Parts: sequence; structure tokens; C-alpha cells
Amino acid sequence: MAILNKIRQRSLFLILIIALALFSFVLADLFKNAGSDSSKQNRIATINGEDVDRKDFDLKVEQQVRRLGPSGTTTRAVNSVWDQEVNRMVLEEQYEELDIRIGKDRLAELLKNSLQNNPTFQDADGFFSEAKMQEYIALQKSSQNSDGYRQWVVFEKSLEDTEKQNIYYNLVKAGLGATLKDGEVAYRLDGNAVDIQFVQIPYASISDEDITVTEAEIKNYINEHKDEYQTDATRNIRFVKFEEKATLEDENALKESMKTYLNDELVTYNRSTQINDTLPGFRVAENLTEFLSENSDLPYADRFRFKKDLAGVVRDTLSTLEEGAIYGPYKDGRYMRLDRIVETRQMPDSVQSRHILLSYQGALRSAETRTEEEAKKLADSILSVIKRDKSSFDALAAEYSSDSSNKSTGGDLGFQNPNLFAVEFRDYIVDNPKGSMDVVKTDFGYHIIEVTEQKNFQKALKIASIAKEIVPSDQTISDVYTETQKFEVAVGDGDFEAVAKEGNYTVRPVNNIGRMDENLPGQGSQRSIVQWAFEEDAENGDVKRFQVNDGYIVAQITRKVEKGVKRAEDVSASVLPIIRKQKKAEQIKGKITGTTLDAIAQSQGQTVKTSGALNMNSPNIAGAGDEPKVVGVAFGLKEGDVSEPIEGERGVYVIKVTKKTEAPVLENYGTYAAQQTQKARNGVTTKVVAALKEAADIEDYRGVFY
Repeated sequence: MAILNKIRQRSLFLILIIALALFSFVLADLFKNAGSDSSKQNRIATINGEDVDRKDFDLKVEQQVRRLGPSGTTTRAVNSVWDQEVNRMVLEEQYEELDIRIGKDRLAELLKNSLQNNPTFQDADGFFSEAKMQEYIALQKSSQNSDGYRQWVVFEKSLEDTEKQNIYYNLVKAGLGATLKDGEVAYRLDGNAVDIQFVQIPYASISDEDITVTEAEIKNYINEHKDEYQTDATRNIRFVKFEEKATLEDENALKESMKTYLNDELVTYNRSTQINDTLPGFRVAENLTEFLSENSDLPYADRFRFKKDLAGVVRDTLSTLEEGAIYGPYKDGRYMRLDRIVETRQMPDSVQSRHILLSYQGALRSAETRTEEEAKKLADSILSVIKRDKSSFDALAAEYSSDSSNKSTGGDLGFQNPNLFAVEFRDYIVDNPKGSMDVVKTDFGYHIIEVTEQKNFQKALKIASIAKEIVPSDQTISDVYTETQKFEVAVGDGDFEAVAKEGNYTVRPVNNIGRMDENLPGQGSQRSIVQWAFEEDAENGDVKRFQVNDGYIVAQITRKVEKGVKRAEDVSASVLPIIRKQKKAEQIKGKITGTTLDAIAQSQGQTVKTSGALNMNSPNIAGAGDEPKVVGVAFGLKEGDVSEPIEGERGVYVIKVTKKTEAPVLENYGTYAAQQTQKARNGVTTKVVAALKEAADIEDYRGVFY
């Protein structure tokens, strides 16, 4: 009571303290938001100063996910919408600069061209009617359901955008062309030829071990060729997977629990009555479909199986059992099974038959309008005709059968495994001998069936299986969680690789992960891990645990690479051979002596070779390969001239021009000019967009939200 009285006495003081605390909390949050760019929360990107609205982008992503279907992922949809949006925005900027607009008359023409074959917009004579179109637009606009009008607006916008694109691309193409002089140059590049003699001193004549390339030289080369060694931001991680997988103890426990189904009576909980029911056990249950729907993870398959169809682990055993026998429980892949032999019989594993299907309204996959009674009556009538004249089967199948896949071939179904057919169809073709014919009803309709051949009679079994998926127990799941936590704590304080090795865990490295990547090798979609690796405050060495579908992943960031020029250690493998080749070329050129090819060849231990009919469009030197620089030098020399040493692709060359052949002069080079024009315009759409995107100033925040 004394404490309560003191609180009452100081109530005003306490209220002030609480108010100040709340005020300071709100103020701190305001400062925090002020310190960050809060506007980023509402934008996915900024492209050339224009924001991409997050809500609008989200809506387009949702629509794309639906279009992609079950195989699509959110990340895949995001990347697809992103490409579309970037393309659209960089192009629209060009439309604005060039003042490309679509007038009302042109839009009307585009609508007519697009809709003229649609009956909704045609008059009584089958011609496009603008009045019908305006009536349709007015109806959609006045409708309570605004989706219809919204879709129409989107349709009009798509026509306008496509037309703007076409105009823009045509303008670009119009600026790409070739003059008659360009045509002549192209003609001569292909038609002019040169014959040479040459000496090649291969780079391989100097061992790689004799050439030293320093790290500084590699860095200098990269700095001089920055455009060739650009990289987007990437991350390297390594991880250990802790899988929630059933143990041997879990399997044995499941196997033991399944033995209760062997009792003649089974006590189960009835959800509807909320009391325990005593039901017949698996051995004596009569309605197996119902029994297995309640007690098995897999439904009852009412079909016969041959020995070859049985699981390999129990094939030999099951094939010897007779009707009523029980086998199991046993492990079969992901399941523990308990089998009951429901029925055995001798039956062919391949049956040839033919049929005429008379479907009716309401039957499976039926487009017929006849009633079931009419179908049955027609089937009986056709059967009577065929029994009097079997040769009429083909013609009647062609005229009446609803099965379009074989009606033109007399209803012939060929040799098939009988289990592929509907149960009633299967039973008829295996229960009746060759030549039998009758009407059989299935979910597809009434069939007039004739058994034409049966092969390979053997024992077949109808098996009912209680199948229980083998899953980890609660204890196993708890143990995996504890194990994961211990590892996470240990690697947080120690060396990841060493701790993993001590625990005998497999460390899996993943390198060069991109900001919008989704999958980890062998782990499927793990977008949350990629997002974490790219968080602003994520650092090398950071460790985090992630829950995945089948357990946990403990990951560590091992390397961060930001957007820019690649590091020397990342590209040394590709740069090293280039610098090494340059150094070899300098050494070779320094050792060359003599003024004639013979003298040079003799001093270098090489031979003089010849190659003829070289041209600029196909700079292939016989015995040396493609050497465009060498061939280019050859065309710059006069007959009889000997070149200075040339650094080629495969070695250093000294060449002598022995003959130059000029292509015949043409009266007109228009054909070649046209070819060059077409070559320049090919692929202009993709090239222009790529260039616009390359030049655009793009701030991409997708990785924050997806």
C-alpha cells in the first residue's frame, strides 16, 4: 500500500517522464529517417532522373508472375519487368526529344488495322465499323466494372508505343547507309588479293617460364584498358547446410508404428464425431480406396502390375505372393510401405484393340450434345451392325467415333499396356479372349470394343499399399536446430573453415553472386541469402543462419566486390598471357637479324613459307591461321617490299609481297552499297536500346525490395 501511495503522490512527475521518453523516441526516429533517403522506400530505381514508382512496379511484377505460371519465380518476374521498364523509359526519352507523337487519325488507323478481323467491331457485311468500336468504348467506360475500360486504354497505349518505336527505329535506320564509294571499298576488300612469302617466329619458341610478369604490369594493363574490365557488384560466400533428414532411428520408429495396421481392428480418431472409432484393420478392410485415403500418404491405385513394374528392392518377393498376403513394412525411396496383395491373375502385358467411342453431354472431355441414353442406344445399334458385318468397323469408326486420335484408322489403338486404359476398358480387354466384342461404359462414354490380339500372358498383382513418407521426427528437427545454433555461434567467434572441418561439415563456396541472382548451386532459390550479402552494412566475415525448406544454411560473406574496374587478382589469368605475349614479341624482334627472308629464317631456325590469294575479309594465312594484322600490313606494301617485324596472333612475322591482284573495275557498285546498308541496319533495334541503356544514368534499388 505504501508503494501505491508513493506512486499516486508522484503521478504528475511520472506522466512527464513517460511523455519525454515517448517524445525522444519519436524524435530519434525522425532524425534517423532524415539521415537516410526515405524517398527510396517509394521507388525501385531512378533512370535519367526519373523515378520508377514502387507500387506500379509491384503491380507489373504480380501480373508477370501470373503470366509465367507455376515455373515462374518472383525474381525472374522482377528481372523481366525491369528490362521492359528500362527499355521503355530510355526510348520514351528519345520520343520526347524528337517530338514523336501519334495523332488521332493515325491511332484510328492503327485501331482499324488491329481490329478489322474481330467480329465485335464488324458491321452486318463483315467490314470494320468505327461506330461499333465507339459503341464498345462507351459501353466499357460506363460499365461499373472498370477493368474493361482500363484494358482498352492499355490496348490503345500499346498500339501507340509500338508505332512510336517503329518511327524511332526507322529514323535511326534512315541515318545508316552506305555510299557508292563504301560499296566499292567493300567490293575491293573481298576482291583484291595478295600473295606473300613469310617467316613466322612462334611465341611458343620462348618458354613461358622465361618471361616474368609483375603484378604492377598487370595493374597497369588493366588501367589502360578499363572499359574491357568493368564489373558489376558481386559477392562471394561460403555456407554449410544442416539438413532436416530422417535418421535411421526415425525410419525404425515409423516402421514399428506401421505394424499396428496389421491388427484385425484399428482404433482411429474420427474428426467429425471427435471420438475414437474401431475399424477393420488393413488385412481385412474391404473398401481399400476409403481406407487408404484415411491412412496412407498415397492413394489406392486400382490396377494390376507385372513383376517388372514392382520396386526393385521387393520385386522378387512380391511376385511370389498370393492373394491376401501382407508384406512389409519396408523402405521404398521416400516412403515406408506396407503391401497387401488384393488380387492375382494371369493377364497379357500387351493388348491390341480397337474401339468406337460414343461420348455424351457430361462425359469426361466431351464436346457432344447427345444424352447418355442416346449414346447407349447408338452404341448398341452400331454393335449390332458390326456383328453382322465386321468389315463395317472402319467406316463406322470414321463416321461416329468421338475419339479423333484414331477414328481415321478404324479406331485401332495398337499394342498397349492394358493398365494405360480406364479400369472398365482394361478389364474387358484382359478378361475376354481375342475376337471378343461388346459395349463398355467408362467415364469417357460408351465404347464398342474389339479385342484383336493379346501377348505375353503372365502373373499380375493388384496391390494396396499403405505408404508413409519418411520424415524427420520432432526430436531430429530439434537436434538439427541445436546443432545449427552451436555451429553459428562457433564460426561467429572462430574460423569458419576450421570449425567446419572440426565438425566434419562440408563447406560449399559460391563466388561472383550478382545483386539480382536468385539461386545457389544445388540449393535452388535462396533469394534471402543473396539480399543479406548485399545489405549496405554487410561486411566480409559476417555470418548468418537462414531457415530453408529442408533445414538451415549458415552462410558467411567471404568477399565484397563493388561496381567498377575488376581487381588484378581477378583477371590476372586472362591478362597474364597478353602481357607475356607482348614481352615475347619484343624479345623475338630484338633477335631478328638479316634483311632478306632467307637470312631471317636461317638466323631464327625457321623456314620461308608462302600463302596466296589473301584478302581482307578472310585474313587466313595457310599454315598460320587467322592473322588480320599481318594481312593488313601486306595490303599496305608494294610488290617486292619486305615488312618490318609484325606482332601477330601466334608469333612475330616478317613478310614479302610477291604479287598483288586488283579486282576488276565495275561500272556500278550499287549492289555492294545496298548490301552494306542492309548490314548496318541489321539488328539496329537491339543495338540502339543497348547503347541507350549503356549511356543512361541508372540507380537500381531492386535488391532492397526483392
